[in-house]
Amino acid sequence: MVIPVHDVNPVRRTPWVTYALIAANFVVFLSTPGVAGSVTGGGTLAQLCHLQAFTEHYALVPRELVHHQLPRLVPTGEVGFGTHGPGCVLAPPPYGKSPALSVFTAMFLHGSWLHLLGNMLFLWIFGNNIEDRMGHVRFLLFYVVCGYAAGYGFALLNPGSGQPLIGASGAIAGVLGAYLVLYPRARVWVLVPFLIFLPLRLPAWLVLGFWFVLQAFYSAGEGVSSAGTVAYAAHVVGFVVGMLLAWPLKPGTPPPPEPRRLLFGRQARPRHTW
Repeated sequence: MVIPVHDVNPVRRTPWVTYALIAANFVVFLSTPGVAGSVTGGGTLAQLCHLQAFTEHYALVPRELVHHQLPRLVPTGEVGFGTHGPGCVLAPPPYGKSPALSVFTAMFLHGSWLHLLGNMLFLWIFGNNIEDRMGHVRFLLFYVVCGYAAGYGFALLNPGSGQPLIGASGAIAGVLGAYLVLYPRARVWVLVPFLIFLPLRLPAWLVLGFWFVLQAFYSAGEGVSSAGTVAYAAHVVGFVVGMLLAWPLKPGTPPPPEPRRLLFGRQARPRHTW
């Protein structure tokens, strides 16, 4: 797996929506009840119960989205004592949750610092160029549509699942799909883990194409046990939808700058050839 760190593709305007989305994700993460304990691994049972209650309320749950039915019992955020010892109290939900709205709120929830930082890194690198090409308002709508498509796509593929789905990766996958369509030849600096992290400058079509193939491979349950806990299918759906929505913009998209040859980190001098 390669880690992108920077793309060689300047923008013409400040990507305010990209910055706002990143800021909103950080604010929500730091405001999530019990998240401090979940991050450090030393959280109390009370913190865990608060986190479960918050997640159940605002996360996307495929079974709720497909069947439009709330569970009979949900965590309340309180700690109780039963025959098996202390645990999180379950009770009928005291709120009227909108499954359709939960697709939106789930886009701003993350389960760990690694989850959050990984998503925001991809949005930081690739989102600015897509916003620059689409404009602020259209980019925001594009981001939300890709997130909804990814959420509904995952729910339809897993209609009986009661596991909460959180994260911005479905919407960000749409951004990656659009970038692949609009800027396939842009150069992306990546770190490749090979004994040490090797910096390489690769074309976007290779970096993002490899990422998509990997997500599709994992979504089929290959290479990981039961496809792990990551919603790879949501990534695939979001990526494809992003490609389709960006395709009409491809003819008028200016190409990225031609990459300069590098020699040990410096621009190489041109040589005369015969």
